[in-house]
Amino acid sequence: MSGAAGDMAKDALRKGWTTGACAAAAAAAAYEALTTGTFPDPVRITLPRGREAGFPLASHHLGHDEARASVIKDAGDDPDVTHGAEIVVTVKAGEAGSGVVFRAGEGVGTVTKAGLPVAPGEPAINPRPREIMTEAIHKLAWRHGGTADVILTIGVVDGEALASRTWNPRLGIKGGLSILGTTGIVIPYSCSAWIHAIHRGIDVARAEGLEHLAGATGRTSETAVRSFHSLPEASLIDMGDFAGGMLKYLRRHPVPRVSLAGGFAKMTKLAQGALDLHSARSQVDFGLLATMAREAGADAGLARQVAASTSAGEALGLSREAGLPLADQVAGGARQTALATLAGGVAVDVIVIDRSGTIVGQAGP
Repeated sequence: MSGAAGDMAKDALRKGWTTGACAAAAAAAAYEALTTGTFPDPVRITLPRGREAGFPLASHHLGHDEARASVIKDAGDDPDVTHGAEIVVTVKAGEAGSGVVFRAGEGVGTVTKAGLPVAPGEPAINPRPREIMTEAIHKLAWRHGGTADVILTIGVVDGEALASRTWNPRLGIKGGLSILGTTGIVIPYSCSAWIHAIHRGIDVARAEGLEHLAGATGRTSETAVRSFHSLPEASLIDMGDFAGGMLKYLRRHPVPRVSLAGGFAKMTKLAQGALDLHSARSQVDFGLLATMAREAGADAGLARQVAASTSAGEALGLSREAGLPLADQVAGGARQTALATLAGGVAVDVIVIDRSGTIVGQAGP
């Protein structure tokens, strides 16, 4: 789909709310109930950039000295692992002068490694969601004549199980999910959460003093590059299709050495200069593959066959049958794209694998 029709389809996708926005809404509802005795439902909060949003409550409870409210996260049309998760916030009075204190409830993780936006030992609640919640509490305290010295305990129902499907275990976030979001709004298919995880993975690896990182497009290529270079898990970056998201961040936050690993088709697209390797946003250039085949020693007939291939796998198979190192050519092209994106100062090597996980091409030191 392209052109106006593609734009209309994209515009029709429904936006959603971040875990940070949902936590802020639940916190505001619980604080108001603790102060006034009544839960607002829906509860309205102000998000960054001045947008107001309303959230229906999934549950609420008012006790003697605390109030609890929960909101179901609606990620809109984004394929978010936390879509449908219940974000629960309990509010209790804190010590005078303490301000807003954040604690991790069940299902919210605790940071154990340096390099993340919050310090080790702190709840995995990012700075911007903390700001949104703090601003909401201060606004309500002013409105109702209450105090902003409160303890907010944020939890996520089944959060620890959900976290196993995220990067949190690898990033050293133990016990559950992170509370994230800079704007409060989830843009469908923006893939911001994945790119955010790539950046945080790099931050953690750098904080641990690791000098060699490896970005892989999937689990099979990750296994291959880890074994080939004998790398620790903390060195591995699950870049998926977002080679650009990884390389551009490394340009600003470099390490001495980077390895890239992926299947033949995705590395071909990187060799072409594409930094987004998703099939919907970049395609294999079979004419370029034919040129690479000629450079690898193919005769005119084989080059025509490569150019006429219906898949990258077919082109690879033709070259391998002829004993030609086409995958090495692809690895070399991908390495040149990476080097140009990193803009110097970083040693780069590239590994190309086939569908079985066998290394079929290499380039670089």
